[in-house]
Amino acid sequence: MNTQLSFKQKYDAIGNQDTQYEGVFITAVKTTGIFCRPSCRARKPKQENVDFYDTVQQAMQNGFRPCKMCKPMQKMDVTPPYIQDIIKALHENPYLRLKDQDIKTKGYEPSHIRRWFKKHHNMTFQSYQRLLRINAAYTSINKGESITNSAFDSGFDSLSGFNDSYKSIFGDSASQTKDKAIINIVRFTTPLGPMFACASKQGVCLLDFTDRKILEDEFNDLCKRLNAVILPGTNSHLDLVQTQMAEYFAGSRKSFSVPLHYPSTNFRESVWTELQNIPYAQTRSYKQQAEALGNPKAVRAVAAANGQNRISIIIPCHRVIGSNGSLTGYAGGLHRKKWLLDFEKSHI
Repeated sequence: MNTQLSFKQKYDAIGNQDTQYEGVFITAVKTTGIFCRPSCRARKPKQENVDFYDTVQQAMQNGFRPCKMCKPMQKMDVTPPYIQDIIKALHENPYLRLKDQDIKTKGYEPSHIRRWFKKHHNMTFQSYQRLLRINAAYTSINKGESITNSAFDSGFDSLSGFNDSYKSIFGDSASQTKDKAIINIVRFTTPLGPMFACASKQGVCLLDFTDRKILEDEFNDLCKRLNAVILPGTNSHLDLVQTQMAEYFAGSRKSFSVPLHYPSTNFRESVWTELQNIPYAQTRSYKQQAEALGNPKAVRAVAAANGQNRISIIIPCHRVIGSNGSLTGYAGGLHRKKWLLDFEKSHI
């Protein structure tokens, strides 16, 4: 496979601060003696002052020290322990209403928490808490509790405030949305950058990198197909997928057992099911995949369905390559695809 990035491609990448190159290479600056991740926000160094390495270890062995701005020794955008504590407390008791004074009492700075949620969840901290309370109220109503009791039990001060919040999420009143489903979402980090995972009651229905450009379209398609809304909340499938993904990236897991739920057209579902038959660290061409489906002329349709896969890595579309052995078509970025294939081969 001719997939090596040239010096120019790497140098251009650091100028764009592109997160899809996370984990693919390390930038070392000879004049400062530091090394950075590709997406570092520091000023771009001159070309003649740059060396590139494949790993953090190589950069350190050559005398470079980690950048204090982008922290390349850590996983990208790892959730800080104090944010983890806050999220854990809210998920254990979604009726909590943490205000600034409550946060200060815990020893945390409210402004730091507000900025983190806005950056990584694209919503305010108050909105995150409100969504958890709405989720709890919805579950209570579906179990037979009255709308009024559910509204006040979930921490809303008035029934009108509850109804306004509920309609803004579900599109209708609580009395008219009992057939709506809930898709829970969680964000977690990996060596290749942060990912979102979504799960219904049936299983994981989305697993993708947070910087994927069509992520919003994937969310909307899922909600439409499942007549659902996406809300933060607890879900055993999300707990399991995070555990199994950590094992995969540690090199100790070669296959996954977490339940999957990927509603789509019959053809796409058949393509995604067949993808899961490709063994760990092995590859298959689009033509071979089409032949395995009994339709050798459907190469382009198969390739398109691969690109629409919503469950990265577990449904391993990264293991499908061109007939000539080249890497083609990976929505998460070809450099991630190469990393995954190289990683799996090194852990056979």
